[in-house]
Amino acid sequence: MIVLRILWLLGLSYFLGAIPFGYIIAKIARNVDVRQVESGRTGGTNTLRAAGFWAGLATATLDILKGATTVWLAKFVVPDLYWVHVLAPVLAIIGHNYSLILAERDPEGKVRLYGGAGGAPAAGGALGLWAPSLLYILAIGVVLFFVVGYASVTTMSVPVVAGLVFAYQAAHGQLPWVYVAYAVLAEALLLWALRPNIRRLLNGTERVVGLRAWLARRRLTA
Repeated sequence: MIVLRILWLLGLSYFLGAIPFGYIIAKIARNVDVRQVESGRTGGTNTLRAAGFWAGLATATLDILKGATTVWLAKFVVPDLYWVHVLAPVLAIIGHNYSLILAERDPEGKVRLYGGAGGAPAAGGALGLWAPSLLYILAIGVVLFFVVGYASVTTMSVPVVAGLVFAYQAAHGQLPWVYVAYAVLAEALLLWALRPNIRRLLNGTERVVGLRAWLARRRLTA
């Protein structure tokens, strides 16, 4: 019985993660298919490009909440199985990055699963596991986004910050060590999704955002 409950929970976590809020919101706000804009991802950053600030903010918020919801459900269904609390948001990230809801065949007949890079649902998973972790994630994320100036670096930082926070709390007996495994798994998924961005970072062609982008525009117009 417990095995069936866990399998049901993990399947539900995937499909909660697979809800393409960015696609839905961009369609409603601007009648734009976010998959045809810039990176083609359905996360908050690309939805912002496709449909504006408020659409991007709404997408990021809902993507965070869907990651957190999977953990809250896991804690309710199996309160003592910490590894299930970890796997639920991992499945949500997988669903977010590779959504069956947006499955399409490419010109070669292969099925392609659209989605985001996983940053927001990864932050949501951390929120569900230990709510104060989101404060650290957001604070460091804002600095990286506006000062360092790369959205992809900001996204990759989410599990790193969460992992450091969880490790500190676990070392003081406040959280189970298995929560650190969540950060490791989430980071692996984000790095895989962001392979094109990592290549652009290495060759110096990654898009600049935040304060650096604003300063660059000022220099061009000066």
